[in-house]
Amino acid sequence: MEILVKPHITEKTTKESENKNVYTFIVNKRANKLQIREAVADTYGVEVESIRTIIVPAKNKQRFTKAGMLKGRTVSYKKAIVQIAEGDSIDFYSNI
Repeated sequence: MEILVKPHITEKTTKESENKNVYTFIVNKRANKLQIREAVADTYGVEVESIRTIIVPAKNKQRFTKAGMLKGRTVSYKKAIVQIAEGDSIDFYSNI
């Protein structure tokens, strides 16, 4: 089972990573905090201080097009907010 799916990069999470040393990841829904802590530490080589998790619920969406109204649903996912130790940092852009 893959624990870390991808980093969640938005304007808010970028600001938090710069100011508070907090990073956000999309994770597997079945992963617990201990598994997430181990995956982040192994992948990025940092010391994790704390983790908060959120399950973001699915939402119903609809839009109007030339063909008529399209209805759909977004996917539910789990998000982990990870506080790492002072002095450590994660660079998401190093592989680009």
